[in-house]
Amino acid sequence: MALEAIQTVTQAEAKAKADREAAAVQAKQKLADAQREAKQIVEQARQRARGAARQMMAAAENKAAQLTQEELGRAEEDCETLRRNARNRLEEAAQLIVGRVVER
Repeated sequence: MALEAIQTVTQAEAKAKADREAAAVQAKQKLADAQREAKQIVEQARQRARGAARQMMAAAENKAAQLTQEELGRAEEDCETLRRNARNRLEEAAQLIVGRVVER
């Protein structure tokens, strides 16, 4: 009877040891799987961030180009106004010069 009890205890200890080892292997596998999944999630987040950054940069470049064109248009209008005013004054200046030359 004592021998059976010792064998039962030995078997139980062996089974417990095997269960602990199997649990340790399973835990390591789950940890490795979780780490791999975490790396994939991080990489996906980085890719989404890169895509969002590219979209924001493209939008900013488009807005800058639009503002540049608008400012160039305004500058062109201002230049044309200055040219018209200069042409109008050119006639007045020529008459003023002729008048002063004639008076001398």
